[in-house]
Amino acid sequence: MILGRVIGTVVATRKDEKLAGKKLLVVRTLDPEAGEEESYSVAIDTVGAGVGETVICVSGSSARLATGMKDHPVDTAIVGIVDSVKLEKLAGTQKGPTKAKR
Repeated sequence: MILGRVIGTVVATRKDEKLAGKKLLVVRTLDPEAGEEESYSVAIDTVGAGVGETVICVSGSSARLATGMKDHPVDTAIVGIVDSVKLEKLAGTQKGPTKAKR
């Protein structure tokens, strides 16, 4: 699974017929400790996510297992909207608890 933030939308009037009526969102990958990364994905939304929300994405064959995506040409799907992320400090590490920014 991939942690990300929705940063935009994609509009494609011409696309595979199995994608008709599906919402496509631009997701930037998040590192829970370092923040936003430079990688982006276009993901199909299966949970009603919106711009600015932190989301959980799946990719590859897992994306096609998301609700309503069977036999669809999908590589990345948003399958959850994150309420919070909490990282615990491990013995011997210098970093303390952090929270992902929303």
